[in-house]
Amino acid sequence: MKYLKQAAIILVITFIGEIVYRFIPLPIPASIYGLLLMLICLQTKILKLEQVKETGNFLLDIMPIMFIPPAVGLIEVWGNIANIIIPIVFVALFTTVLVMVTTGKTADFIINRNRSEDK
Repeated sequence: MKYLKQAAIILVITFIGEIVYRFIPLPIPASIYGLLLMLICLQTKILKLEQVKETGNFLLDIMPIMFIPPAVGLIEVWGNIANIIIPIVFVALFTTVLVMVTTGKTADFIINRNRSEDK
């Protein structure tokens, strides 16, 4: 029952992200709004980590399985994208590095901020 409650919390926040996406005319995916809402809820202690931790870990554990359907889709359209594969790989690598650097800098900022607050 605990997992159902945690999944329901995650789904409600995701749904609210979808609603926000419909009302705010920015080119930001609804899933990003949901992630931001979850972050805000966790940072402001509206939602405690323990209320979603186990289901969140489960979702992270099964994440690789979720990439199988898109991979099959790529195999199906390979003939159409074969001639532009070099730009696709370049963009994928560039954005991956950009996300890694941004995530690292953000994590460093948060860790340093928390350390300075503890002193």
